[in-house]
Parts: sequence; structure tokens; C-alpha cells
Amino acid sequence: MTDVMVQGATLDERRKAERKELSSTDSFDKEKQIHEPQVLLQDDADVEAARERRAQLYARLRPFLLGGLAALILGWWISATILPATRHRWIVQTLFAWFFILIIAFRFIPNSVVTRPVSAVWQPLVHKPFFAMSFRARLAIGWACLAAIVFGSAFGFPLTGNTTYGDRAVSVSGLIVFQLGFIASSKKRSAIPWPTVIVGLFMQQAIALFVLKSGAGFSIFNWIATLASDFLNQGLVGAQFFFDADTINKHWFFVNTLGTIIFFIAFVQMMYYLGVMQWIIKHFAWFFFKIMNVSGAEAVVAAASPWIGQGESACLVRPYVDLMTPSELHLTMTSGFSAIAGSVFSAYISLGVPAQNLVTSSVMSIPASIAISKIRLPELDEPVTRGHVVVDRGENQKNAPANALHAFSQGAVFGLIVAGQILTNVLTVLSLVAMINGLLTWIGRGFGIHHLTLQLVIGYIAYPVTFFLGVPRGEILRVSQLLATKLVANEFAAYLDLQSIQHSDNPLSPRAFTIASYGLCGFANLGSLGIQIGVLSALAPSRAKVIARIAFSAMICGFLSTMQTAGIAGMLV
Repeated sequence: MTDVMVQGATLDERRKAERKELSSTDSFDKEKQIHEPQVLLQDDADVEAARERRAQLYARLRPFLLGGLAALILGWWISATILPATRHRWIVQTLFAWFFILIIAFRFIPNSVVTRPVSAVWQPLVHKPFFAMSFRARLAIGWACLAAIVFGSAFGFPLTGNTTYGDRAVSVSGLIVFQLGFIASSKKRSAIPWPTVIVGLFMQQAIALFVLKSGAGFSIFNWIATLASDFLNQGLVGAQFFFDADTINKHWFFVNTLGTIIFFIAFVQMMYYLGVMQWIIKHFAWFFFKIMNVSGAEAVVAAASPWIGQGESACLVRPYVDLMTPSELHLTMTSGFSAIAGSVFSAYISLGVPAQNLVTSSVMSIPASIAISKIRLPELDEPVTRGHVVVDRGENQKNAPANALHAFSQGAVFGLIVAGQILTNVLTVLSLVAMINGLLTWIGRGFGIHHLTLQLVIGYIAYPVTFFLGVPRGEILRVSQLLATKLVANEFAAYLDLQSIQHSDNPLSPRAFTIASYGLCGFANLGSLGIQIGVLSALAPSRAKVIARIAFSAMICGFLSTMQTAGIAGMLV
């Protein structure tokens, strides 16, 4: 009995002690809750003060840092121009050095130092007299200038290789036929913005003329292509760590191409974090916005498509995609279909395609896609971004990177996803096409046709298009089948076929190869059609029906814009 009482007393004391402990813990938590916001506010204030001190320090040191960088670039330019080993590339290195020197200089020099003298000459001598004329007179002058550069390009230069003036005449007629076809199929011919169309076609021709018929133009674009190729080859260093030098030298698609794709996307993501890509794209977009009178969103997407590819370019104007008009959406998809992305640039080079052809084709496709899209689906509404250029920096994303290295790491993971998508799409689409070809061949044998394939059927359908590109008569069918492979499967498969043809006993002639390499350089295929619809529908759910309705039209316009680029190359080779 006494033991029970003692145990009961001990139990009561233990409970009292526990209640006291809980009470003290609750009071501590309440005190912590009271003081914790003050601690957090103090931490935020300290972080903000540290950030402000760093900003003030950078503002004081900025002139010295940028001045030293400019002096270093200037010294490099002087040295590179004097040294015999690098003197031959003086055009490229001069443009390279002075471009960055001027960027640094205009951080301190007002833009008005240049714009005022230019405006003082441009406004009274060019702008006012030109716009004093009637719209019809200005339009007639524009058509005359376009005709002059087209016919001058085609017939003003001596023939090369196996080309004849008849071949160049066919290329010129093809350009005319393509435009008439777009006009005939336009949704509203009375609303076609002819100044935009004329400027776009003129720029496409001028870029081709500058690159293919001028030493400076070829040197600049060849340098850009070589630089891009050398840069992308750095991704092979990482691939060699996992494999070996012999494997790298075999140029396997799985090892070489996908490795460089992952590296490139990681680098681009880092450049986005640093704001470099936004700066480049915004200035490109401003240029097209000013000279072609398109909306700011259209200009950004069109300028970005050759560098970051379809889908990703639309992400730059993410807040405005849901507000885009049908014409803007059509142009967004057309520009994506008509160009390549920098992430797959190395893949084409590894397949033997000249790098300068790829760069030239992509740049030429920017104004061409704008002109063609605006003929096919003219603007009937008022775009929200008319009159200004906007680029989404992605600063409000949930998983925004903490620093440049984190952005590079995130980009590498995203690059792995993109490489996986490319791998699986190429594998499955090629297998699907092979299955369909097997079925067609089995059916064809019943009619005595032993090689009936999807490429053969669409190749014959595309025969007239290929003819108007100026391909030599005996090679039209072979090139048209390559174009069919690109449209049905993808450009990877088409370039693989082109590579096998060039390594066979009966390769294409230089003229046919050049036209084919230009014509295959684009994302217009059935697989990309699904990608475009998926990406844009995700960005603009309320516009999904409009996107699905105009997507096929945009794919055909993108396909024909690359055909038009190939035809223009046919005028000049």
C-alpha cells in the first residue's frame, strides 16, 4: 500500500514536471515567433545593404574595367593585324575587335553622337523625298529594286562549274512562281503588306549576294561558321572522357552529335542568365521591326529562330503568346519551320554539309519567312506588341538559377532531355518510315514496281518544286527524294541520305549538292509539326484551336521558304 502511494506521488511529480517543461517550451516558441520576423527582416536588410555596396563598388570600378578591356581588345587587333600568321584574316578580326570596342564605348558615349548626324543627312535627303511620293510610286520603286537585284544576281556574274544561264533562268522563274502561288492562296490578298514583302525578298537576295559573291561576305560568314564549328567541337572533349579518341573519330551520331547538343544548350542557358542572348536577340529583333514593320513579338521570334530553334524562340515572348493574333502565330511557326537551331548545327557539319551554307541559309530564312507568312496570312488585327520590342528574361520562373554555374548545370540537364527527344524521334520516325516503305514495296511488287517507297511517291509530287530550284535535269528526281525525306521524316535523315549519295560512285554535281544542302536546312517536317503545336498550345492554351488550324499552312510555308532560299543559291552558283 505504501509502495503504491509512493509510486502515485512519483507519477504526479513527473506529470507536473512534464507540464512545466511543455509550458516553458510554449513560451519559448511564442518568444521565438515574436522575434523571428525581426531577425528575418534584419537578414534581408543586411543582404540588401551588401548588394548595394557591391553595386556602388562596381559603379566606381566600371569605367576602369571596361576601359582596360577595350585597351586589351585594341592591342589584340593591332597585334593580329601586324603578325604575318594572322594578317590574312584582317577583315574578320577588324569587325570582331571594333564591334566590341564600340559596344564598350557607347556605354559612356550618348547614342545621339551618331544618330543626330545620320538623321541630319537621312531625313532631308532620303526619308522626306521618298515619303512625299504616293504609295503606288513608292511600291513601284520597291518592285523595280527587287527585280534589279534578282536579275542582276542571276545574269550579272560569270558561270561556274556545270551551271548554265538556263539553269539560273529556271531559278529566277521558280522564285516568281513561288510568290504567285503564295498570292493565289492568300487568306486576304487585299491586306497583304507589300512593303514588308518587298523588303523581305530584297534582304534574302542581298544576303545571298553578299555571302556568295563577295570576298568579304564569304570571309565573314565562313569565319562565323568555322568559329561555331570549333566551339561545338569542344563538347567532344567531354564525350572523349566517357569513350575514347577512336570512338570520337568514328563520328557516331549518338556520341558526337548528342554530346555537342548537350554542351551547346548548357552554354546558351548560361548566356541567358547573363543576359547576353537577350541583348543579341533584342537588337536583331529591333532591326527587323524597324525595316519590315512587324510587331515586336514577331520580330523577336523570327530573329531568335535560327539560333535557338522552334518552340524555344516563342518562349522569349511567353507573356504575349496568349494575346497573339492568328497572323502572328502563323509567322511564329513559319519562322521556326524555315530555319535550324544552333543546337543541331554540329550534326549537319559532321555529315559533310559546308558550315557557311548552313549559316547563310538560316540567316536568309529570317526575312523570307516573314515575307511568305505575311502573304499567306496577312495581319487583320492590331497586335499588342505593335510599336515596341519585348524579350522575356525569365526572371520570374520558379526554378530560376542562383548563378551562372547553376544556369549552366540546369542547361545541361535540359540539353540531356532535348538530346533524348532527338534520339527517340529520329529512331522512331525512321523506323516508322521504314515500316511504311516496306508495306508500299510489298504492295508495289503486285504491280511490278520493286522499289515503291514514301520518298519516291512524294519525290515525284515534289518534282516540279525541285525543277524550279534550278537543279540539273538528270538530278532532279534524286534531289526531290531528299526533300521528300526531309518533309516526311526529318532533316537528319535527309542529310544522312545526302552524305551516303556523296560517298557513293555517283555523287551529285556541285550545283545540285549546293542547292540540296540549302533546301534541306530547316525544321519543316511532320515531327516538328507536332512539336510546334505542343509548345505553342502549352504557352497559349486559349489559342490551341487557332494554332492547330494554321499549323499545317505554316509548315508548308516554312518548307517553301527554304526551297526559295535554295533557289536563290541556285541563281548565284
